[in-house]
Amino acid sequence: MDRTEANSGTRAVPERLRIDVAALDAWMRNHVSEFSGPISLSQFKGGQSNPTYRIDTPGRSYVLRRKPPGKLLPGAHSVDREARVMAALGETGFPVPAILGICDDENVIGTPFFVMEMVDGRIVWDPTFPGLSAPSRAAHFDAMNATIARLHMIDPLEVRLGDYGRPSGFVERQVSRWGMQYENDVEAGRSPAMGRVLAWLRANMPPDRGESRIVHGDFRCDNMIFDDTGPRVRAVLDWELSTLGDPIADFVYHMLMYRMPAGLFTGLRGLNFHELGIPTEEDYVASYCERAGRDHLPDRDYLVVFVTFRLAAICHGIRGRLARGTASSAHAEATAALTEPLAEMALAEMEDARL
Repeated sequence: MDRTEANSGTRAVPERLRIDVAALDAWMRNHVSEFSGPISLSQFKGGQSNPTYRIDTPGRSYVLRRKPPGKLLPGAHSVDREARVMAALGETGFPVPAILGICDDENVIGTPFFVMEMVDGRIVWDPTFPGLSAPSRAAHFDAMNATIARLHMIDPLEVRLGDYGRPSGFVERQVSRWGMQYENDVEAGRSPAMGRVLAWLRANMPPDRGESRIVHGDFRCDNMIFDDTGPRVRAVLDWELSTLGDPIADFVYHMLMYRMPAGLFTGLRGLNFHELGIPTEEDYVASYCERAGRDHLPDRDYLVVFVTFRLAAICHGIRGRLARGTASSAHAEATAALTEPLAEMALAEMEDARL
């Protein structure tokens, strides 16, 4: 799958995800400052979980993100949490879109939703940042590195997010959550590799370090908007998996791009980093550690296995939504097909892990 082609731009809203435009227009007139219709609605191609729409009016464009309709797994698709964390981080100057309105009334468009500003810039779906010079590519990687380090330096208590998640036991809870979601979603099928990895993760749980920071949960180049003119992150998107948790696990997930083969999801392995201007994994880790005041990444091997399994579990969940007819993206089938390659990758990392 060409991820840039598959995810860029918008499409007509499919029948299952259509919204009552008149009802949305009326709600926005009452809840979004300076709004003036009429509305033209389309759906962004990217995104696998919470459907995301572009709202165009004669004077301004907006973005709407909603909980999908249909049968859903318990606790998933909490758009109110996304809106809350983005609003709090925006007050610190961290790059997120401004939240303009939140609606928990299912009678308006059928499910809860929020409206945020439309941030201009570039979304980069190819992790090699095609078309850039080597120095510019290096600068974009440095901007990503600085942004995630900045996120992890924010004190949750100072931004009224002290109750956004539990303050300890993050990795254990995550292994439990994704393990149960995998085991319970029988409609998505079974994977021998995932079963083996899950058993290993449960048997080799590292001691909890007690670190609690705001974690994004899905920090990748395609969940950011870059400035049109240079290597500056203008907004970080898709906060559905955010919570309070282990910042090292959050960074290791971001670092996973170095372990995945080029052409698989957002993989870089096998490329000539020097020629492209991409820092090596070790240099990238060193930059993060320096910014975050660390000398190493504790439990790195275990966390690599865990975040790879988690990504496979996410794709497995999309496979389940396909089976139930609730998948939001037009290319959900291609993403669901990544379940087994990612499970096998997690198994290989497990076998190489040094604990």
